[in-house]
Amino acid sequence: MIKKLRYFLIFALALHACSNTKYLPKNEKLYTGAKVDIVADSNTTKNERTVLTDNLKSLLRPKPNASIFGLRVKLWIYNKTRTNKVSGIKHWLNTKFGEPPVLVSQVDLEKNSSILQSRLQNVSYFQATVNGDTVSKGQSAKAIYKVQPGPGYKIRKVTFPLEGAILDTAVASTADETLLKPGEKYNLDVIKTEFLRIDARLKEKGFFYFKAEDLKTRVDSSRKNHQVDMFVIVKPTTPDRDRRVYTINNLYVYPSYSLRDTSLKLNKAEKYRWYYVIDTAKTVVPYAFKNTVLMQPGEVYNRTEHTNSLNRFINLGPFRSVKNRFEDVSADSSKLDVFYFLTKYPKKSLQLDVLGRTTSANYTGTQVSVNWKNRNAFKGAETLTLTAFGSSDVQFSGQNSGYNVYQLGGTATLSWPRFISPKDPKNDNAYIPRTNLTLGYTLVNRTNLYTLSSFNGAFGYSWKSDAHRQHDLNLTNINYVRPENVTKQYRDSINKTGNPTLGHVIDPQLTFGPSYSYTYTNTMETNRTNTWYFNTKISLSANLLGLITGADTLAGKVSTIFGTPFNQYVKLENELRFYHKTGPKGSIAARFIASAGLPYGNSTIMPYSQQFFIAGTNSLRGFRARSFGPGTYYYDEAQRSKSGFLPDASGDIKLEANVEWRPKLFSIVQGAVFVDAGNIWNVRPHAGLPGGAFGKTFLKEIAVDAGVGLRFDATVLVLRTDLGFPLRKPWLPDGQRWVINQIDFGNSTWRSQNLVFNLAIGYPF
Repeated sequence: MIKKLRYFLIFALALHACSNTKYLPKNEKLYTGAKVDIVADSNTTKNERTVLTDNLKSLLRPKPNASIFGLRVKLWIYNKTRTNKVSGIKHWLNTKFGEPPVLVSQVDLEKNSSILQSRLQNVSYFQATVNGDTVSKGQSAKAIYKVQPGPGYKIRKVTFPLEGAILDTAVASTADETLLKPGEKYNLDVIKTEFLRIDARLKEKGFFYFKAEDLKTRVDSSRKNHQVDMFVIVKPTTPDRDRRVYTINNLYVYPSYSLRDTSLKLNKAEKYRWYYVIDTAKTVVPYAFKNTVLMQPGEVYNRTEHTNSLNRFINLGPFRSVKNRFEDVSADSSKLDVFYFLTKYPKKSLQLDVLGRTTSANYTGTQVSVNWKNRNAFKGAETLTLTAFGSSDVQFSGQNSGYNVYQLGGTATLSWPRFISPKDPKNDNAYIPRTNLTLGYTLVNRTNLYTLSSFNGAFGYSWKSDAHRQHDLNLTNINYVRPENVTKQYRDSINKTGNPTLGHVIDPQLTFGPSYSYTYTNTMETNRTNTWYFNTKISLSANLLGLITGADTLAGKVSTIFGTPFNQYVKLENELRFYHKTGPKGSIAARFIASAGLPYGNSTIMPYSQQFFIAGTNSLRGFRARSFGPGTYYYDEAQRSKSGFLPDASGDIKLEANVEWRPKLFSIVQGAVFVDAGNIWNVRPHAGLPGGAFGKTFLKEIAVDAGVGLRFDATVLVLRTDLGFPLRKPWLPDGQRWVINQIDFGNSTWRSQNLVFNLAIGYPF
C-alpha cells in the first residue's frame, strides 16, 4: 500500500510540473530557484559556510514561484485562470491567488554574482570570488553560484582620531565603548552601527548638526596573517556647523498651535522661569510645562533631554501631537532657539463603553459605562474623569447558578501631571509623574442573598523611573463596605451551616492606610527570547490608630470609628511571570504568586474585600471558582443542601503556580496545555473552618490540575476556552489526594464531576 502511494505521489508531482511548464512562452524555461555552493577549504568552518549560505541565498533575485511540498499551487491557479477579461471570477482568482511564472531569462547571473561578492567582502572575505551559471532540466532551470570566499580578515588594531580639534577629541573620547574589537572579523554592518553609536554619544555632548555620515574608516589590509588595521576618521569635508558644540538660547511653547499659524508672535511671549509661553487665549497656565521643558538656556544641547521633553509633552494629557523646531540664533552663532508647537485634543469628551467579561468567580457578564473627560480641567493640564457604570454577571451553570451579581456605581478621578507635595522630587526622564485623587461608590446586589454599599477613596502618586519600572504610592486608601439588605435565606444559611465565611462576607468593613506597589516588566521588548513581569505591593490599614487605641480583639478590646470596628492588618502581594519564546509561533508562560495578609490588633481575619481567592478562569482552571479552601476545608454537598448555594471560599494567604505551553496552530488560533497548582489559607484557626489555618503541612494541601485550551487572538480581542480537570484534591484524606488514577474521560459521571469548562476574554497571565 505504501509503495503504491509513493508511486501515486511521484506521478502527481510529475503531472503537476508538466501542467505548469506547458504554458511557458516559446524558448523559455521555468526558474526553480538557486543553489549557493561554497567551496570547502581551510579558510572557513562548516558552521561558517552554513551561515554564509543562508545569508547569501536571501540576497538572490528574483525569487522562484512559491511551492508547497514541491507543488507550485499559485502558478497552477494562474495558468488555469488566465483570461483577457478585467472582471469576473476567473480574473479575480487569477489576480488574487495566482502568481505568474518566474522565467530563467529574468535571472541576471552577473548582477547576482556581483551582489554576493560585495556581501562577502563586507563581512571580511576581501578575496572572495563568485561565478554563476544555470543548469537546465527539461522545461525548468535553476541557478548555481560557486563561491570561493578565501580567508576572512580580522581586526588587529583600531585607531581613533588624535586629540586636537574639538570634534576629533569628542570622537576619540568614545573609544572605550567601541564595537570594533581586535580579534573579531571585519564587518561593514558593525562599522555602520559604530558610526551610529558615536553619533548618539556626540548628540549628548552638544554636536547638534553632527551626523554618522561625517565619519569614515580607513582600512589597511596589508598586515600579515590576514589582519587589518582600522582608522576611524572625521571626513575632511565635514561642514563647520557639524563640528560645533551648540548651547540652548531661548525656549518657546505654543499650547494652541494650528496649521493656520504663520507668525511666531514672539512679542506676545510670556516668560515663566526659564521658558516662554505664547498663548494669547490663556488656555493653559505657564507653570503646567515646568515638568516638560527639560532643556534650559545656557545648557549644552543634549539629545536625551530633547527626546524626553517631546515624550513628556505628549504624556501631559491635553495635547495630541507636538512639532519641535530648532533654529540657529544667527549664521555664525553656536546657539539654538527651541520651539514647541502643540496641537490640542478637544478639551471635553464623552465616551460610551460596552464590554463583555468573565470574572475569577466564573461569572460571565456585561458592563456598560459612560465616561466624561475634561483634559484641561483647571488650565493646568489636569485630567478630570467622571464615570458611571452598571453591570450584570451571571453564572449560567455551576454551584451558584441563579445567584447573579448586579452592580451600579460611579467614580470621579482627578489627575495632576506633576507631584502635588511640599517638595517636588527631581524627575527628568521621559515619563510624566502623576498625582491622583479618586472617589467612588458601588452598590452590589447578589440576588436572593444580600446587597452591599461600598465607598472608596484614594490619594497618591504614580511615576515611572524608566521604561521598565513603575511605582504607585497611595498615601491613603479608604474603603467602607456596609451591608444594606441581607435576606432571611442568607442569614438562615449562616446559622445552619456554621460556616463563618458566610457571615464574614456581610461584616461591615472599614479599612484605611497607605500602600506602595512596584512593577518591573520587559514584556514589551518583542525581540527578546525571555521576558519577565514582576509586581510587589504592600498595604497597611489602621496600624498607627490600632497602636494608639490599644486595640486587641483577642483580648476582647475592640476599637471602633462611628460605631464600626476598623480593620488592622499588613498585607504583602507578590506576582512573578516568565515568558519564553519557543520559536516564531509558540511560547511557554509561567506564573508564581505568593501573597499574605497578617491581621492583628483590631482584627483576627483579613476583611473580606482584602482576602485572596483561588480557582476559576484565571487561576486553577480544573476547579470551580472559589469552590474549596482555605486549606483542607471543603464545603461539601451536605452543607450546600442546607444553604442552597456555594459560598466564595477566601483566605489570608495565597500560594499559586501556573505553567502553560502556547503553540500556534493556524491563523489566529493558538493552543494551550497547562498545569496549575495552589491553595489559600487563613493565618489563624476559625471555628467552622476545620483545616483552614496555614501550618507546617501546607505543601501537602496544594491542589493541582491540568488541561488544554484554545486562544482566538484577533489582536483587539482574545477569546479563550480552557478545559481543565483536577489531579490533586487537598480536601481528601492524606494519602488519597492524588486522583490521577481516577481519570476516566469515557465515563460520563467522572466527566460531569471533574471536567471544568472555562470561557474567558484575554490570557490568564
